[in-house]
Amino acid sequence: MYFRKTLLLLIITSFIKVSAQSLIYLRPDRVFDGEKVFEKYGVIIKANKIEIVDSQVNIEKNLPKDTKIVDLKNCTLLPGLIEGHTHLFLHPYNEVPWDDQVLKESRSYRTARAVIHAEKTLKAGFTTARDLGTEGAEFDDVGLKKAIDDGVILGPRLLIATKALIATGSYAPRSFSADIKVPQGAEEADGVDDLIKKTRNQIGKGADLIKIYADYRWGLRGEAAPTFSLEEIKLIVATAQSAGRPTVAHASTVEGMRRAILGGVETIEHGDNGTLEIWKLMAEKNVYLCATLAAGDAISQYRGWKKGVDDEPDRIKKKRVSFKQALEAGVKICFGGDVGVFAHGDNARELEMMVDYGMQPTEALKSATSVNADAFHVNYEVGRIKSGLMADIVVVEGNPTKQIADIRKVKVVMKDGKLISLK
Repeated sequence: MYFRKTLLLLIITSFIKVSAQSLIYLRPDRVFDGEKVFEKYGVIIKANKIEIVDSQVNIEKNLPKDTKIVDLKNCTLLPGLIEGHTHLFLHPYNEVPWDDQVLKESRSYRTARAVIHAEKTLKAGFTTARDLGTEGAEFDDVGLKKAIDDGVILGPRLLIATKALIATGSYAPRSFSADIKVPQGAEEADGVDDLIKKTRNQIGKGADLIKIYADYRWGLRGEAAPTFSLEEIKLIVATAQSAGRPTVAHASTVEGMRRAILGGVETIEHGDNGTLEIWKLMAEKNVYLCATLAAGDAISQYRGWKKGVDDEPDRIKKKRVSFKQALEAGVKICFGGDVGVFAHGDNARELEMMVDYGMQPTEALKSATSVNADAFHVNYEVGRIKSGLMADIVVVEGNPTKQIADIRKVKVVMKDGKLISLK
């Protein structure tokens, strides 16, 4: 605690009365630039941009006299992390079930919670986040994003999906009388005209991407089954692409994943039951997998599994196998935990599980930085420690490239060149 307070005081002092043209030199033990680790490297920031990334020896040969120097002993400097799958309008299901959040919590109440969730996400070191649906909170993520961009509230820069699209009858809440029309967690759409109109409407309201549910639990016995046809998915993708938006898909069944991949989506969310054939198809089509390991882990615990005491449930065992198969097949892995199923601010849980499930720490960190930046088309702004990119930076005590749990020891967060108070 003393280390944290001292370091933050030093950082804050260094930023006081710094003009837009002043240079700030961050000198950690190492820099992870989003791809590789560099020992005894430093970073110079000017205004809101990364100016120089080089060895400390080279930087200090020509360091201007008025440069503010910040020593970061026993620390690792990384790009601001990118959360690939969050729902800021949800909170953990062991607090309030999903159905009750959608049906019983007012949108104003959910927005108030989302404000806190956004701040917790940023302070955990995640300066960018892809929010994949408001789950019944309509277009309220548009206002949340604007409030963050305008500096009204704290939060990561957001890529938002607004309502998301579902096939009529396939989503939830359900289990009500057929005589009652129940609000849904996403927007129902079917057929050529309706799909085009609702895709365009979401884009017009502010969606940065379109999310579809390529399958869901509406099979004859309640099992997951495909929803949209291949032709419908292709239509959604083409409509979104014409406005420069990517399409992503919730998919866990083999057929749902196959249709989504062939339909042109850019990321598959979850992918629980992927097979070797599916993984090869994803690698061939350059479709990314956002495996959301932490969500399944959390849900299993909510259902009674005592992690570390009981044997792993079949669901967890199968997920380990499928994730390993995807890695071996060369599928590109996005980082994203489906946060909201578990607590916001605990985003690092997914990183820890990615390593536990077979990734090397540096590969997991790449997923949360450069890989996500490439997958989400924001690599011209963030995701790497590179000259000319935005000064989105996180500094942690220790070395998460060796011990992934150190990513939780956040000491400094900068977004767009501005220091974020961690209090």
